[in-house]
Amino acid sequence: MDSAEVISWTRLIVLIWALGIAAWLDHKDRRVANEFWITWSKPAIFLWVLDLLNQEADWYVFATAAGIVAYASIAVIGRPTLKDIKSGSGIDIMVTLWYAIGIAGITQGLISHTDESILAVISGEASKGATLWWSTFAVFIPIMLVDIAWRMRLIHGGADCKGLMWVSILVPSWSSIPIQFPETMDSTTIAMPPAIALLVWGGLSFLILPIIMVIKNLKDGNTNLKLIWHAEKMMIDKVSESHVWLLSSIAEMPSGEKKIVHSTRAPRKTPTREKLLADIAKLKENGVEKVWVTRKYPLLVFLWPAVIPLTLIGGPMAFIMPILGL
Repeated sequence: MDSAEVISWTRLIVLIWALGIAAWLDHKDRRVANEFWITWSKPAIFLWVLDLLNQEADWYVFATAAGIVAYASIAVIGRPTLKDIKSGSGIDIMVTLWYAIGIAGITQGLISHTDESILAVISGEASKGATLWWSTFAVFIPIMLVDIAWRMRLIHGGADCKGLMWVSILVPSWSSIPIQFPETMDSTTIAMPPAIALLVWGGLSFLILPIIMVIKNLKDGNTNLKLIWHAEKMMIDKVSESHVWLLSSIAEMPSGEKKIVHSTRAPRKTPTREKLLADIAKLKENGVEKVWVTRKYPLLVFLWPAVIPLTLIGGPMAFIMPILGL
């Protein structure tokens, strides 16, 4: 193997290993510490630098990559402020410096390649230098989209957001990892960034969950058609210590009679522990022993197996669109 192949296979190993650990931590504790992402960002950045060195990139390509990493770091260490800089915070000063380097790199890249737009890169008419710079600058897109989705609560988990940003840095382009069956990717004109493709594959794998839940519930004798595709029954004493949303509650009817009801969807806002304990106590007072719950499935758990189709055939749209005749 040549240097590029060694780097791409190393990236794949790091992707599988680190994402697997993150998925396990998120499944176990519903939390992945910032220290984890800081630790694993080091090999991601190192491999990106090696890749750019191997491609003999100009200084402004490295500077652009540095700026993108600085932007992604907001999710972990926050945004540097003038107050923090004045107080002598080393990490804020360093990130601000990276921002300045990034701005310089982007400015120089735009000046150097004004005559070779992103459209020229897509059509394959751009020079090697323009293609490399535009592909590096394009890493900003998935990171920005994930950041916006997180702030708009379209992606709820902070670990999910940080994980996708980390994937964007580790796998900045499709040439960064070895695609085993690249024929479909080679024939497509436009492909979504690898991190967004991983998110889509993860979403598609999530569609398997209802089938599993229906089979499990029917096996256990639960036949509520409104709930069996996404929820399950659990002993009420286990609810407070499990990562679940409680769907069962006690409702008082107009006649004064109390009746157990089951919500068909999880609450928009997770109730406080005090509210959850109060709801459990009320259910117990009415003799309820088993309740319906829906588990809080972290997105990272679905992103990890999504690495398989990502590595085998690449982006999902490049595979699905030909099937649809598009």
